[in-house]
Amino acid sequence: MRAIPAPGTVVFGDLGDVEPLSRKFGGDRGTPLDRYYIESFLQRHAGDIRGRVAEIGDNVYTLRFGLALVVTSDIIDSPESANPQATICIDLQNENAVEAGRLDCIIVTQTLHMIYDVRGAIATIHRALATGGVVLATVPGITPIDAQDGPEKWFWAMTQSAARRLFVERFGAAGVEVQQFGNVLAATAFLQGLSFEEIDRASLDVVDPLYPVITGIRATKF
Repeated sequence: MRAIPAPGTVVFGDLGDVEPLSRKFGGDRGTPLDRYYIESFLQRHAGDIRGRVAEIGDNVYTLRFGLALVVTSDIIDSPESANPQATICIDLQNENAVEAGRLDCIIVTQTLHMIYDVRGAIATIHRALATGGVVLATVPGITPIDAQDGPEKWFWAMTQSAARRLFVERFGAAGVEVQQFGNVLAATAFLQGLSFEEIDRASLDVVDPLYPVITGIRATKF
């Protein structure tokens, strides 16, 4: 463990300002750092992206990671979104709005933190899955708030403990796996808006449970 710097000896450099380097998650500087974690999680579970698959907002990850395993690809969005690509337009908080047992996999990346009734959304996801179906979800931990949406649309950040308990309530303990990503370097870089390309990948892969940036949840319906 390195020595703790004495007060007054730390050099903040470009990070010593109250204004971040980017207010677009680093997307205007390169690849947003959280995307590395999200895509690493989905790649690890790519075999689950099969059969009848639905994804929130678009089907980019369905096509990228599911490939030939995907039989049908649906896009879920809210009725208010006016998303022309959406094939399932529902309020994810309304469990009865979805057809039961319709899907083999649901991809829910960076969505649950923008839904106030998280338990209702998880119940809807559970209902939509067929027996043996899998949801692959990611939620933010230490994160900036989207400057475009603003704080009124962001309700939650989530630790892996909270994520596990919320999904276990509906899926049962045997059906839930949780994986955490991030450390103090990744969290600091993400808050400031540095991009993935600016940080050493080996450093990003170090996991410190006290500095969660992203939590991935894989839950199976039994």
